[in-house]
Amino acid sequence: MKSNSTQDVILNPETLPSHVAIIMDGNGRWAKKKMLNRIKGHEQGSQIVRSIVTAARELKIGTLTLYAFSTENWARPKHEVKALMMLLKKSIVSQREELSKNNIRLNIIGQKHKLPLDVQKELEVTMELTKNNNKMLLNLALSYGSREEITTAFKRIAEKIESKDLDSRDITQDLICDHLYTRAMPDPDLIIRTSGEYRLSNFLLWQAAYSEIYICDTLWPDFTESEFIEILKNFQKRDRRFGKVACSTSNDG
Repeated sequence: MKSNSTQDVILNPETLPSHVAIIMDGNGRWAKKKMLNRIKGHEQGSQIVRSIVTAARELKIGTLTLYAFSTENWARPKHEVKALMMLLKKSIVSQREELSKNNIRLNIIGQKHKLPLDVQKELEVTMELTKNNNKMLLNLALSYGSREEITTAFKRIAEKIESKDLDSRDITQDLICDHLYTRAMPDPDLIIRTSGEYRLSNFLLWQAAYSEIYICDTLWPDFTESEFIEILKNFQKRDRRFGKVACSTSNDG
């Protein structure tokens, strides 16, 4: 059953982004504003994840990528990292059947091997359960950093050149894409960042070459389906030229 906010939405399906990526920022500041523990902000943020995943699925967005935990986040206080991993595990288990029911496939991009073993296990169970789902791909960026991703890709290419499986002349943009975590996926058409920060924070740097970027001041725990829909409407009004000149009958030059 569709949620109330997406039932009567008028969006042109032909110009919807096929891949939306979101930098979910502001959990800690949300908690601070309310004089709560930072973990309470992360808990509220996890509930927003659930509603936005549902909305994206109902709107028939093919791929949704959520920046959940960066390589830099490991430097946070140990008690916060531990709490985040426990929350991640709880969310994966609690939403497993819902993902399956809604025909959503879960995928992880990032250094999955650095996550706690119990978290890895639950992720593997959910990915196996949903591997044949085909209505939406949900990417969770976990222990993810774009510079690390690109560095790892070049190391793998270099190893193939050393083993004579590749020649340096074989290196193309497509070859590099095939060695990234996002291989076989479309680049994000739209990247949304909440909390008003104007930076990509080491997120999908290669893939974002021609992404439309939308910054909103809303802290992630206050982000709503309605705001998500308004951002999609804004995206549909943008003129995406990919470096080309728009066609015109004018003689202005």
